Amino acid sequence: MNRLRVFIPTPLPEELCDFIQRAEPRIDLIRDQTLLPPQRYPGDHLGEESFARTTAAQTRFEELVDSADALFGVPDQSAAQLKRTVEGNPRLRWVHTTPAGGGGQVKAAGLAEHHLKRVAFTASGGVHGQPLAEFAVFGVLAGAKELPRLLTDQRNHIWGQRRAVPQLSRQTVLVVGLGGIGRAVAGKLSALGVHVVGAHRRQVEAPGVERIIAMSELASAVRDVDAIVVCLPGTDATHRIISRTVLANVKPGVTIVNVGRGSTIDERALVEALADGRIGFAALDVFESEPLSPDSPLWDLPNVLISPHTAAINTGEERLIAELFAQNATRLLDGLPLLNLVNTVEFY
Repeated sequence: MNRLRVFIPTPLPEELCDFIQRAEPRIDLIRDQTLLPPQRYPGDHLGEESFARTTAAQTRFEELVDSADALFGVPDQSAAQLKRTVEGNPRLRWVHTTPAGGGGQVKAAGLAEHHLKRVAFTASGGVHGQPLAEFAVFGVLAGAKELPRLLTDQRNHIWGQRRAVPQLSRQTVLVVGLGGIGRAVAGKLSALGVHVVGAHRRQVEAPGVERIIAMSELASAVRDVDAIVVCLPGTDATHRIISRTVLANVKPGVTIVNVGRGSTIDERALVEALADGRIGFAALDVFESEPLSPDSPLWDLPNVLISPHTAAINTGEERLIAELFAQNATRLLDGLPLLNLVNTVEFY
């Protein structure tokens, strides 16, 4: 293959479209900004919610999608649109998903096995590691320094009593999942002097991690740690892996941070553990169902910090995704293995 026809069916600034073309001149990059919703903020891959295409514009949009060898982003971030174009466009060879957890989009499309074999799917893993790691450190610090108590005293105009709080460098943190995000979290925590223990399904290189335990050991390992940072993808294997049993065994007052997927924690058991004090503080960027229901007890618990799945968003995100896409386009044209291939068995 000498050239690659790429269509961009998701909002992306024109300057980054130009960058991709300059980075890989063998790309024929097709886009029509009039067919895409305006972005609400840098890195917005959905665009204005009120945006709607006319019937003619939708037909044109789908014609361009179906004319491509590769797509930068899932059309309208819609699993139904992804299914439609994979099934209807036999020339499609590659789809790059803009989320780090793009495997979820592929799984939701419900594609047949022969389609999964024909089309390569890649995700933007690694792009979001550093901002998510910063949020994780923020969450661990907030728990150690008793942020909820400080805010409560401030709101009530109370000059609180002097009391000792933990020193981070004397704490042990369990990082569950040592993929790109987990390794970034471990590196930052280790740099602060934290004793980091990792949990992973196999032994991996993870600088800053003092030892790695098997996932099957979680229920016993949580007895000895001061904080737990969950960095897992949402798969069948990780579904509610932070189970009621695991949460029953935690060290009293533990901090929990989740920057992976909400499905990895038993949310009902989490609420109960937060309410009875077994968990001292939780910083959550992800939830079992999103948006979080207005009647969820998590909103009103004083020891919970809710982030609306925005911890990964940063001003440099789009540029990094564009760089990754251009690099993978070169690899595809040169017959080299693609980076960040989605596992189409476990979809991560």
